[in-house]
Amino acid sequence: MNITELARKLKLNAQELREKLPALGFDIGLKAIKVDDQLASKIIRAWREFSERERQKEQYLKYSKKDEDTEGGEGNAQLEIPSVLTVKDFAELLKRPVTFVISELIKNGVMTSMNERIDYDTAAIVAADMGYETKEISPDEKVEVDKAKKIKDVLEKQIDKTVRAPIIVVMGHVDHGKTKLLDSIRNTNVMGGEAGGITQHIGAYQVERRGRKITFIDTPGHEAFTAMRSRGAKVADIAILVVAANEGVKPQTVESIKIAQSAEIPVVVAVNKIDLPDANIEKVKQELAQYNLLAEEWGGQVAFVPISAKLNQNIDELLDTVLLTADMIADKIQANPGGEFIGSIVESHVSKGEGPVATVLVKNGTLHVGDYVTMAGVLYGKIRTMKNQLGVAVTIAEPSMPAEIFGLKVAPKVGDVLEVIDDPRKATRAKIYTMQKQDETFLNKNDLSEENKENLTELNIVLRADVLGSQEAIIESLKKMEAEGIRINFVAKGLGNVNESDVSTAEATGAMLLGFNVLPSTSASNLARDKKMEIKIYKIIYELIDEVKRKLNEIIKPETVRTDLGKMQVLMLFKKGNDWQVLGGKVTTGKVEPRSKVAVIRAGQFLTSGKITALQIGKQEVTDAVKGQECGIKFEGQPIIEKDDVLEVYKETEVRKIV
Repeated sequence: MNITELARKLKLNAQELREKLPALGFDIGLKAIKVDDQLASKIIRAWREFSERERQKEQYLKYSKKDEDTEGGEGNAQLEIPSVLTVKDFAELLKRPVTFVISELIKNGVMTSMNERIDYDTAAIVAADMGYETKEISPDEKVEVDKAKKIKDVLEKQIDKTVRAPIIVVMGHVDHGKTKLLDSIRNTNVMGGEAGGITQHIGAYQVERRGRKITFIDTPGHEAFTAMRSRGAKVADIAILVVAANEGVKPQTVESIKIAQSAEIPVVVAVNKIDLPDANIEKVKQELAQYNLLAEEWGGQVAFVPISAKLNQNIDELLDTVLLTADMIADKIQANPGGEFIGSIVESHVSKGEGPVATVLVKNGTLHVGDYVTMAGVLYGKIRTMKNQLGVAVTIAEPSMPAEIFGLKVAPKVGDVLEVIDDPRKATRAKIYTMQKQDETFLNKNDLSEENKENLTELNIVLRADVLGSQEAIIESLKKMEAEGIRINFVAKGLGNVNESDVSTAEATGAMLLGFNVLPSTSASNLARDKKMEIKIYKIIYELIDEVKRKLNEIIKPETVRTDLGKMQVLMLFKKGNDWQVLGGKVTTGKVEPRSKVAVIRAGQFLTSGKITALQIGKQEVTDAVKGQECGIKFEGQPIIEKDDVLEVYKETEVRKIV
């Protein structure tokens, strides 16, 4: 077809078409006059797809501009999509009607309904066509975001709120004095005037300063810190960053700064070890200024307090600074003691005598003994007893108070959100085995060593299925085939028809290209034919599984098994050539057979290996020589065997595992 005619069909001029073709993946040259009909058909199809994407992008930008006008200009073209979500939820993320999203999915070969689940890969294709940049959120991230939103929603709807005690977390580099500081604070300021030597019962405690309570999350390595890494799901209100005056900023100091900044909580810097002769407070201020922690005296907003945790120096000043910082964010640390209860789990374990035990930090409301508690709508039990930080039984826990709770049926996870329910019959029952199964899955997820990788048989698969349920069933069935030395990798997976991208991915990774209840697009079929690749389509899951099983049995690496036969001591040497030797000896254990392999041992050290090509007793060739018999052999290998060497005789066979 003439280029001019093709351009006319696409409503372009010839030169414009030539310039746009490279961007579509066609390199025909700027001076080309004709293209063959098959290539012309591909160009027309690619141009139509490109035009449709541009049209949708234009629609999206128009829609996005409208959102900016109505929502104060907060338009954002980046979309965070969970690993799995329903079409209805996806439509809500896109702020588009469900019918529109379903039609877009159908265009991509995904026949679905609004309650059908789709995976991230499928959703990302549709979102990209609409001009969004996408990011996958793992199920764990999604859960953390949901937890943070739950706490935020409860707090926002409270009316009669009062300022609660601030919750403090102490962070910093190892050996900079975090634990010593916490011990010093606890021993001198514990509520009720308790002195040192207090047994710590729970993972958080309260101190009192100037008649005001301050809650500390105990121990720098506490699991609750991981919750701070999630956006908005912060446990603490203020962070104390401990930096040694003699060492300055270290890697874990930087990590702590990033955690606090991502959690959007104010930082108070405790410059510790000022009693040491090489302490340099000004150097610490200079180094922290590079991480946007500028001291107040330098025009910044970060309070620096020089302390000595070892000598209890300036500890009270540090607590005063914490209270002052809390006053500055008083509007953010409010709660209603009489409102809806919600709390965060900061510690959890199973006690042999008392069963599941958890420490909860109350965020709003009041927790009472006898309350039924839930997490994510699941009933975890009834509060049988509660204890405070000193191990003393209490009947209520108010905002910011840490309490150890007993009576749970299942140990919750750190970071879980605890709620109270009036009628336990409305909640779902907790299933212990489900949680145990999740933990086992996590524990068994180990990386392979380099040695194991060498003996590993891997099969790459690109999978396309009609619905998510089918996809999950296939993946689960195929994953069951994995065993020691066998791994199945899903390099790409998605819903809908097989497309050109799937073919390219399969070619690049050497993967099997499988489809279940779907069809390959015309362009995908043409590309597969050009690449001499096979697209295998199935309508019965077991047939697909059998095909993968057959392929695995083809490529699986055979395992070499050694079988020891016996040992022979060399008594006489007869003659030798460049790569052989004839010798005589006596079988000391087991037996010797022709066509066996030999390891030559001298003074307990391995020298070389070879094989027996002939075996004689006297002048007669035999099939074996047993313990106590003398025999002659022809050895094929390095001719370095000497008298009194020991020959270890064995056979090697290749065994292929069958899946």
